[in-house]
Amino acid sequence: MATTTFKYQVRDRSGRVVNGTLEADNQGAVAARLRQMGYAPVSIEQVKAKASTRELHIFKPKVKLGDLAIFSRQFATMINAGLSLLRALTILGEQSENKELARIVDVIRRDVEAGKSLSVAMAVHDKAFPRLFVAMVRAGETAGMLDQVLVRVADSYEKEVALRGKIKAALTYPVIVFILAILLTAVMLMFIVPTFVGMFQTLGGELPLPTKILLKASNFVRSWPGLITLVILPIGLWQTFKRVRATERGRFQLDRIKLQIPVFGDLFHKIAIARFSRNFGVLLKAGVPILQALEITADTVNNGPIANAVRDVQASVKEGEAIATPLQNHDVFPPMVVQMIAVGEETGAVDTMLEKIADFYDQEIESTTESLTALMEPVMIAVLGAIVGSMVIALYMPIFSVFNLIE
Repeated sequence: MATTTFKYQVRDRSGRVVNGTLEADNQGAVAARLRQMGYAPVSIEQVKAKASTRELHIFKPKVKLGDLAIFSRQFATMINAGLSLLRALTILGEQSENKELARIVDVIRRDVEAGKSLSVAMAVHDKAFPRLFVAMVRAGETAGMLDQVLVRVADSYEKEVALRGKIKAALTYPVIVFILAILLTAVMLMFIVPTFVGMFQTLGGELPLPTKILLKASNFVRSWPGLITLVILPIGLWQTFKRVRATERGRFQLDRIKLQIPVFGDLFHKIAIARFSRNFGVLLKAGVPILQALEITADTVNNGPIANAVRDVQASVKEGEAIATPLQNHDVFPPMVVQMIAVGEETGAVDTMLEKIADFYDQEIESTTESLTALMEPVMIAVLGAIVGSMVIALYMPIFSVFNLIE
């Protein structure tokens, strides 16, 4: 049965007027729910949906990592302040700027109100709440420290958001310059080179090889086969990449290639190690059993070779070995990481050591991205200059040949 949205105005226990919306079958259900939440209803009105706002979403809104970080931080604050779970979820749903997250939180609140635990209600929405989030919430519910666990989740996601921002900062400049190089090359081949063809014909004689190549490239780009190739080839390559990425084997191979890319491979490796250390450490500190923590870490590290190594470690730990022992058998884990985890096991502070490893690699990533940005700027400018300069030289070589003959 489809639910209807109702706009309400209520008074809380202190007499303050609170406004909001709820979805229910009728006004009576809304009033009953508000009374259960400790409110005194003042007015309840049905919200009429505009026809123009129905089903207009071309792209389904997504819950981003930054939204989850804000949600976790606010949720922890409300729980710590003594608000009930239902009231905290109600407020979070009303004030969330992400409409999809607000909708999901409202569904979760109704499930919790019906008797489900918070972690079980969240687990249904795996597209919005990752396994790491659900496992942390479940551990917090079990230990009776949900607010502390949510703070750790918020810290973890805020660092992950900052990490992604650093990656984008390192890759944005070369990508933009690469696109500009393609556009400039296309403009020169399609509009500038053809203006020289008539002049070359009046000059006569044999054209230099670079000029011949440039003219043939211009003719190809301006022909229908060339235009079709330029349009279809990038689309085909992108679709092929998406299909390969969608398969487990293809994703593993792409991740392995990513770690071997010159210059950027070291950055991707550090990012994966930082994510492994942070996720594993946060799960252990929240009280998640080590085998389950390793399983969730393998699923959330977002790198095939490192995920396989973590699963191998999980199998060894299940047989009674220490964590550091099987880590030594995998080259993807640097010796420093293995040694620090070994020290953590000896002192009983693996989660603390993992947190320090994550902080260390965060600093390494920051310095690496700064170095890459400083290095890529002159390199990409030189590449762009070389492309444009070589084309200009190829255009003027026949003219230089004529001047030499005149002299």
